[in-house]
Amino acid sequence: MDQHCATVPCGFAGCFVKKLQLGQKAALYCRVSTADQSCARQEADLRAFAKRRRYIIAGVWKETASGTKDDRAHRKAVLALAQSGEIDVILVTELTRWGRSTLDLFHTLNDLQSWGVSLIAQTGLQFDLGTPQGKLIATMMAALAEFERDLLRERVRSGIAAARARGMVFGRQSGQRVKADRLAPKVLALVAAGHSYREIGRQLAISKNTVLEIVKRARINENKQGNR
Repeated sequence: MDQHCATVPCGFAGCFVKKLQLGQKAALYCRVSTADQSCARQEADLRAFAKRRRYIIAGVWKETASGTKDDRAHRKAVLALAQSGEIDVILVTELTRWGRSTLDLFHTLNDLQSWGVSLIAQTGLQFDLGTPQGKLIATMMAALAEFERDLLRERVRSGIAAARARGMVFGRQSGQRVKADRLAPKVLALVAAGHSYREIGRQLAISKNTVLEIVKRARINENKQGNR
């Protein structure tokens, strides 16, 4: 084998095997779903993987966003580098870190294919739509990832339904006006001082309608107390 090339096994019998030129520029893409999670483990794993494969790390792009979101700025930045030919490969720890859905995966893989850029998972799998085997593996893995998300949604829905069956109420309770109730004394004082509803709303950062509702409730309560 040429000393400047390395064979990437896919792990499946008869699956596509492609030679990758060593010294290629790699973009490391990490993603977590929530702010309380960290990309540190993904970055460490990808750096180690890149070192083993002798990739030149062009940069590390770390994102905090749901896998289903389309507005992932860092992923778009990596795709822009791929399109301009500034990188040769994109490294991810697993396919779910990159693709939003089966459709999104195929769109981005097609784009990467046309730009001559490979998407490689930490496991060593290379997703190449240029071969039937590559299409099959990418489809299966993306479908499984989407299936897992569907299962998670179903578990969440089932959990909410079970909680409601036990009498738990979600969201703001009917009649609950936390901000309005807190500002009611200030609103009534300003009304008594002769300020307009619009002026009060601007001063307290609430709408004119909220001011009106506070005054209405106060008058209703006064009438109720007067009729006792």
